Amino acid sequence: MGLTARIRTRDGWAVSHAVVTVTDMTGTQMLRAEADAEGTVRDATALAPGAYTVIVTAVGYAPAASSAIVTASGRAEIGTVTLARKGGTELPPPGPWTVDPVHSSVAAVAQHLGISSVRGRFTEFAGRIEIAPDEVEKSRVEAVIRAASIDTGNGMRDDHLRSADFLDIERHPEISYRSTGLTAAGSDRWTVHGELDMHGVLRPVDLDLAYLGTGSDPWGGTRAAFRATAELRREDFAMNYNQVVQAGIAAIGTSLRVELDIQAVQGESLPQA
Repeated sequence: MGLTARIRTRDGWAVSHAVVTVTDMTGTQMLRAEADAEGTVRDATALAPGAYTVIVTAVGYAPAASSAIVTASGRAEIGTVTLARKGGTELPPPGPWTVDPVHSSVAAVAQHLGISSVRGRFTEFAGRIEIAPDEVEKSRVEAVIRAASIDTGNGMRDDHLRSADFLDIERHPEISYRSTGLTAAGSDRWTVHGELDMHGVLRPVDLDLAYLGTGSDPWGGTRAAFRATAELRREDFAMNYNQVVQAGIAAIGTSLRVELDIQAVQGESLPQA
C-alpha cells in the first residue's frame, strides 16, 4: 500500500469527496487519490523513498498541505488530515436533519409594563434542516408551528394571545418559516435569511444562528445542536393590540425576542420510540 490517509472535519466527520494529491520536491505530481465514503484514502502506488508534499482538497473546504516522508517500504502513512470549512465556518455533515421537538424549545419574550418580561413558548412544532454538500450557503431550513400551542403559564393570557387581538388561531392556525439563504458570521455563527408567515403576513426575518456541535445519542442516532435568536415587531405582523397604563407605558412591548434552542437528528425522520 503506497498511501493511506483519513480525511475528517474539525468535529470528526468523514469528508467523502476529498482528493489527495502527492507531489515530489520539484512539484511533479506523483499520485492522486479520492477518499471513499468513510473519508479514507488508500492507494497502492509505490513511491520512491524521500520527502513529498501532500495536498488535500475538497469542495467547500480550505485546502490543507503537509510534508510526508516515504520510507524504504514505499509507504506513506499520512494519518488523519483535518479540513476546515472555507472561511473557518462549521456546520454539521451534509444531508437532511429532522428537528426533535421533545428536546427543542421555541420561545418568545415580551416586555411587560416596561419593567419586566413575560416568556412564552410553543409546544407543538416541526422542522427540517438540509445541509448542502458543496455550497453550504445553499443549505435550507423549514419549520411549522401550531399557533394554538402557545403557553405562557397563564390560561387567561394564553386565551387572549390565541384570540383575534394577537395570533387569531381560527384564521391563522400555523406559523411557518422558510429560509432563503445563509451567510457566515464567524467560525460557528451564521445568519439565516428567510421569510416568516405569521398572522397572515409574510415578512423577511433573519435568524442569528450559533452551531453548538454534534454528538451521538443513546438511541443510536447522531444529533446536532443550534441556538438562534431574532427580533420581531408585532406591528409588522398586523398585531397592533395594546393597552396603555399610567404614564403612557404600554402594557405589552411592541417587540418580541425569539429564542430557539434546537436539537436535530440526522436523517429524514425521527427515530421510532
